[in-house]
Amino acid sequence: MIAGVASGGLMYLVHPIVTRGMPAGEYGVYTTLLMIVTQMGIPAVGLQSVFAQQAAAAVSEEQRRVVAATFRGVWRAIFFIWLAMVAVVGVFWKQILNDLKIENPAALVVTMGVGLVTLWMPLIAGMLQGRQNFFWLGWTNILNGVGRFGLICITVFVLHLWAAGAMSAVFAGIAMVIVIGGWQIRDEWKTPPAAVAWRDWLGRVVPLTLGLGAATFMLGADLIFTRNFFPSEPTGFYAAAGTIGRALIFFTQPLTLVMFPKLARSTATGEKSNALLLALGATFLAGSAAALGATLFPSLPLLIMGGQKYLVVKSLVPWFAWCMLPLTLSNVLISALMARSRFAAVPWLVLVAIGYGVALMLVGRHAGSLEDTQAGLRMMIQTLGAFNLLLFGVCAWFTWGSKTPKAKAAEII
Repeated sequence: MIAGVASGGLMYLVHPIVTRGMPAGEYGVYTTLLMIVTQMGIPAVGLQSVFAQQAAAAVSEEQRRVVAATFRGVWRAIFFIWLAMVAVVGVFWKQILNDLKIENPAALVVTMGVGLVTLWMPLIAGMLQGRQNFFWLGWTNILNGVGRFGLICITVFVLHLWAAGAMSAVFAGIAMVIVIGGWQIRDEWKTPPAAVAWRDWLGRVVPLTLGLGAATFMLGADLIFTRNFFPSEPTGFYAAAGTIGRALIFFTQPLTLVMFPKLARSTATGEKSNALLLALGATFLAGSAAALGATLFPSLPLLIMGGQKYLVVKSLVPWFAWCMLPLTLSNVLISALMARSRFAAVPWLVLVAIGYGVALMLVGRHAGSLEDTQAGLRMMIQTLGAFNLLLFGVCAWFTWGSKTPKAKAAEII
């Protein structure tokens, strides 16, 4: 927990550094590329929990061999998934650079590299967590934050590489996790493999990935579409306001991480647990307090984030804070649904995410053509808020209103 907070704090401190070290338009490029990496990471979004569970449950030699075979197979599969992503980006290379207003193509090249290590990182973290090697799990988290923070200071302030330099620092930080964490589990590459029931494994992983992936898409898709439809500099200011709003998700995430295994265990054993209500209540109180603070003092976080020039979007900060609150609560409910194997909700969660993407495209084309840029950006945030409310409604229905029979709890991941 301490390592997670320390790493998260260092990564959040990157943003005030970046906003002061590069033009607003380049900050918009940097945050957009971070959101692209987040979307690229969706195929691996549930893998840390899966491998933590498998590694922790592997007590016999045969089970350890199955874990090793699964780890190596998924590692290779991720590489080929990443190659497919790179191929798609290569086909639309010029269009992506133009639509996202990326002046230095090297930034996009580095982002593709970040995508690969981001996809691999949950496997390393999951194995360390399952082995209860919390010393190196914690230190890799901290070193990731330290490495990113330190290298961004160099690449942005000293070398003036802007977004490309900042993304290089992100790559170096995550690569450090891969190398150090990978060394701790190096025996997984030497353990003789055993047969893996891939159909059963995918039957558990795919719903988990789609459910958590829907929330991941909702978290950052607006920035990518906004970058496409609006001028470069305003999207940099928009990104700063969005970073403040998205902080609600990151600061309340530890509650969800604690809740997931408790609900998974209570489902498997048939015991009752109040972990969901505690996590949801705490998230609501913390999120509401943060949103209220952003409403009463919208200038303060912007001054901390980037200084006086970012105050032009102070009216957007309350909108972002309140529109992100339903997504924060939805994350708690989605994790609870996945922990209880209530996968009937997954198609509806994916449908909301798809609808959100279509709405962003339609609203973005109209909002980007308005003379009042602030009004257009506010429309994008309102679209985010409307679909976050819809997502929360779907989650609430399948949590408390649906009479769908519960899935068997023999395997909860």
